[in-house]
Amino acid sequence: MKYLISSLLLVTGLATFAQSTKTINQSGNPIFKGWYADPDVAIFGNKYWIYPTYSAKYREQVFMDAFSSTDLVTWKKHEHIVDTAAIKWANKAMWAPAIVEKDKKYYLFFGANDIQNDNEIGGIGVAVADKPEGPYKDHLGKPLVDKFHNGAQPIDQFVFKDKDGAYYLIYGGWKHCNIAKLNKDFTGFLPFPDGTIFKEITPDNYVEGPYMFIRNGKYYFMWSEGGWTGPDYSVAYAVGDSPFGPFKRVDKILKQDASIATGAGHNSVIINQKNGKYYIVYHRRPLTETDGNHRVTCIEEMKFDADGNILPVKITNEGVKAERVK
Repeated sequence: MKYLISSLLLVTGLATFAQSTKTINQSGNPIFKGWYADPDVAIFGNKYWIYPTYSAKYREQVFMDAFSSTDLVTWKKHEHIVDTAAIKWANKAMWAPAIVEKDKKYYLFFGANDIQNDNEIGGIGVAVADKPEGPYKDHLGKPLVDKFHNGAQPIDQFVFKDKDGAYYLIYGGWKHCNIAKLNKDFTGFLPFPDGTIFKEITPDNYVEGPYMFIRNGKYYFMWSEGGWTGPDYSVAYAVGDSPFGPFKRVDKILKQDASIATGAGHNSVIINQKNGKYYIVYHRRPLTETDGNHRVTCIEEMKFDADGNILPVKITNEGVKAERVK
């Protein structure tokens, strides 16, 4: 009997250890505490970085935090990397940061003030810092984009670096998406050969939240569909031969799971060059929440089939296993 009890204790102990080890080596979802949405991701050196929207009432969205990790599991919070004290023209609704490193500087693109027409002050701004965690200061002293072009509300900006080294601003709400070529110091734009600055690349069902990456020479364009406060918020994608498309919608690949969470959308993508793994980082709303602003940031592995199609992503409570950058 003593041997049996000892054996049971040993097995129980091993099971407990295995479970705790899995917890330690698994990100879990959400990946960090707090109401955060619209995450943009980057790898700087040996760290992963996430820059989200602070998900609160518009008047409370006057700052942004960032998070860093060496393994996708343990995240360090960097508070108030930028706020309206540094961006004098911004007074609310600081949204959807997009980060890029260029010439040993870090540029943070953001939306502010949720402008509803061309007469209001606000739009897409740029902040700059010497370190990923800031502090960031206003790069221009005014918005970079402060008008509606091609019907696109100036929000939800993403900065895309093409294979030739050119940088593009891809942005837009209100079911329209534009692309514009940034100049070398991110103070303005370079006209396209036809003289235009903003080209519309809106695919079917586009609402907001654009994101683009290159895989095997193809341009994958992702965006969010549905209403951001509702359960049907989701992510779809298209594939093109250039950043200008044309982009024909392929499929929806991220959506709610009634047993896990609702409103899964507004994503970005981590590409780990060491092992070729892709991770989708997104926000969703816990089943216990009805407040539209109660959104959390989560992560899942994203996979492709033999033809390069993105496979549907199953949202989970477990998240992903620990993975270092290098």
